Amino acid sequence: MSWIAFTFLAAFMQSWRNAFQGKLSRDVNAAGVTLARFLWAGPIALLYLVGLYHWQDAPLPTWNIVVVSYAGGAALMQILATGLMVLLFQQRNFAIGAGLAKSEALIAAMLGTVFFGTQLSLLGWSGVLVGGVAIFLLSSKAGWRQLSLKTLVIGLASGASFALTSLWVREASLSLDLPYTHRAAWVLFIVITMQTLLLLVYLGWRQRQTLVQLWQRPKLVGATSLFSCIGSIGWFSAMSMQTVPYVKTLGQIEVLFTLLIAHFWLRDKLTRKDIAGLILIAVAAIMVMWG
Repeated sequence: MSWIAFTFLAAFMQSWRNAFQGKLSRDVNAAGVTLARFLWAGPIALLYLVGLYHWQDAPLPTWNIVVVSYAGGAALMQILATGLMVLLFQQRNFAIGAGLAKSEALIAAMLGTVFFGTQLSLLGWSGVLVGGVAIFLLSSKAGWRQLSLKTLVIGLASGASFALTSLWVREASLSLDLPYTHRAAWVLFIVITMQTLLLLVYLGWRQRQTLVQLWQRPKLVGATSLFSCIGSIGWFSAMSMQTVPYVKTLGQIEVLFTLLIAHFWLRDKLTRKDIAGLILIAVAAIMVMWG
């Protein structure tokens, strides 16, 4: 059941990372905020990988075209997904759009079943569906009538991109003959390295001013990278042990952490709809853990 602990860690860290990204997006464009997520995560991921080998000896991985293809696809898809999420920060209907992006668990369940041989129990499918209802309930405070076509497209595209990222990360991890912690750490390091190099080359070529803006905000960029990397360690480790739909449905507990941060740090009030949504998330989490 270690995947549950890793998922809780990932969700908690991601809620803070999103808060830092949202703040950074006020002054930096989508590509720059996306790079901030990965910029210092590579060295952190490398330290984590070295620490794992000191803690538990294991062989070095044998790389092949399958692992590299899945890792490369996941790297590109996560860049796209993160960029789309940052664009949602700039939409008037951000809450609804973010809810659509959280359709990742349901999309991953459908894609995984059709293309990756993912098998879910009836209770598991029920948990995924309940979690989807909870997310849409929490994100529709302003009413679905205010949902624009642009927000709808960006939100669903972001959710689908995150779903493919997670599915490909799991496939890359399962292709390595290592302990689950080591294979997850190797895939994480490779994916982050690819993402960082790609974005640095692109921004250095097309948007050098964006790199200057990131350089001028070292604390915010560092916090974004740190919390992102720790969250990714949690996600990658959990997905190396458990199917993606279960992990992502349980990971919706992130919404609880986000609302708690908003309530105690920003002094926002919880509504009855918030409470109802949180209860449904708790029900969904119990169902996928039992499923």
